[in-house]
Amino acid sequence: MKNIFIIIISIFTLTSALMTSCYVSSKVSAKSGAQLWGENCNRCHNAPAPGEFNNDNWDIVITHMQVRANITKTDAEKIAEFLKGANN
Repeated sequence: MKNIFIIIISIFTLTSALMTSCYVSSKVSAKSGAQLWGENCNRCHNAPAPGEFNNDNWDIVITHMQVRANITKTDAEKIAEFLKGANN
């Protein structure tokens, strides 16, 4: 009986941990492209100014840096939107 109880508690704990580890908080998902750009792009190097490249070049830069910096697709799209907005 004790072993069954330990197994049930272990399964519950593991399931709970897996469910919460994949959850993205609303605070994180609500970040703007400008915030994400500042947090992600400046952590490794001096980020180029938003008006430094044209929109086509930003597409290339964002694709490259999404892979290098392990940025999610959603965050990369927000950053791209922010950077391209400076060229309009």
